[in-house]
Amino acid sequence: MTTTVLSIEGGALAAPPPGAGGVRAYKGIPYAAPPIGPLRWRPPQPVAPWIGLRSAVAFGPNSLQGIVFDDIDPTVCGVSEDCLTLNVWTLASPGGAERLAVMVWIHGGGFVVGSGSEPRYDGTRLAARGIVVVTLNHRLNALGFLAHPELSRESGHGASGNYGMLDVVAALYWVKRNIAAFGGDPDKVTIVGESAGSEAVSALMASPLAKGLFVRAIGESGAMFATPSRSPAPLAKAEAAGIAFMRKVGAANLKELREAPAEAILAAAPGLGYRPIVDGHFLAKSPAAIFASREQSDVPLMAGWNKDEGFNFTLLQGEAAKRPYVGLVREIFGRRKQDALRFYPAGSPEAEQASARALGGDLTIIHSTWAWIEAQAATGKAEIFRFRFDRAPLTPRGWFGERDSASAGAFHAGEILYVFDNLPAFPWLISEEDRALAEIASSYWVNFVKTGDPNGPNLPPWPSFRSGAIMRLDATASAVAEDGRDRQIFLRDVAAAQEPGADGASSSRTS
Repeated sequence: MTTTVLSIEGGALAAPPPGAGGVRAYKGIPYAAPPIGPLRWRPPQPVAPWIGLRSAVAFGPNSLQGIVFDDIDPTVCGVSEDCLTLNVWTLASPGGAERLAVMVWIHGGGFVVGSGSEPRYDGTRLAARGIVVVTLNHRLNALGFLAHPELSRESGHGASGNYGMLDVVAALYWVKRNIAAFGGDPDKVTIVGESAGSEAVSALMASPLAKGLFVRAIGESGAMFATPSRSPAPLAKAEAAGIAFMRKVGAANLKELREAPAEAILAAAPGLGYRPIVDGHFLAKSPAAIFASREQSDVPLMAGWNKDEGFNFTLLQGEAAKRPYVGLVREIFGRRKQDALRFYPAGSPEAEQASARALGGDLTIIHSTWAWIEAQAATGKAEIFRFRFDRAPLTPRGWFGERDSASAGAFHAGEILYVFDNLPAFPWLISEEDRALAEIASSYWVNFVKTGDPNGPNLPPWPSFRSGAIMRLDATASAVAEDGRDRQIFLRDVAAAQEPGADGASSSRTS
């Protein structure tokens, strides 16, 4: 049997046999050199060439990470600092004349966990519809986002802290140079992400380093825009945190920090806390300021969120679970507390639980995504399509631990299986309505990747957001008028008037 060989950056790659629907899945392809040893906390370097024929049938290891969210298992492919690999699903025959639009997926996980090899991101069914799907790994947590004065001084441009985002930029350059070998069109690349991945997409639209690397963008539940409880950190603040981190590891200088075991780095940065910053290089200003100055990549944007984001991000959880709701509101809004309580009212325990859920979802996910869309609508000329995912999947008992699955609603990250038309990836209780919605949602996403417009044959019409309509994705999909705008305007005004706050609420299940 003859082996099909692709010549790509780094060397020769063996084409795996086609699988379901004729799709080939190329896995574990390096797009940059391993960021280990002296390359720890440096920008990604070119791929090290390999000798002979490289196999592409196994995913590369995940970026070093622990267990943070219970729907992301990092042990499946193992973890390593040597993690800068990507995966390609394509229907096209290698070397053929056909050039297909490309979707580059950026995973969620709070910038501390996740990978491109999660089963829910399998690109087979999307690739079978005539696009190329790319998923990738990038550096996470402190290894991906540590800032420090010594790192800034050695950089040559006075910046540090966004190594994970520089990895994504390097992957996009790799796609630009190599995707034609897989049948992809390097001039038709759409960046797509969910949660932290969606924040990354918004940051890539703002970054001058990513200009020209994509022509469309999709964001699902998240953006790097300020809310009353969280703003993008400036370099000085991140560097101060980096000094404290170095002390925690027990290193006296950057050399010792680079020589510390990776496990010691991870142990010193458990859970959430590291994310992209305004470093002066990847981002010269906050994304909001860049959009306001019309300096963003002005490309068609499709973005939105899930109706019940607050199930994962309610204010009344963790250490705050038993605290008075009104006190939490006062801490966030200060003198604007009474205004906030008009939108998120206090009262009975049931009312306060509902308000804490709505407010937590807004502060953590919804408002930043809303602000991103509004910024593009105000200063960009390209088309915008906004959605709200309303489908409440039927999850089995125990899926959310002790919390009742029936109360989850359209929870955070619940749309991913529908977008990928990959419902079997999780053991949810699937109905014909779910299958129908997966067909519709994935068709919208594929159409947008191909053309910059989600509309297509046999699909409910999706109007432009510039007309004032949004797409509601549920058992049936329909365009509806925007609602809740006054609440988001209030949050925008508060965020603009106050200093950056603490991170928003977190949860045990999110991405």
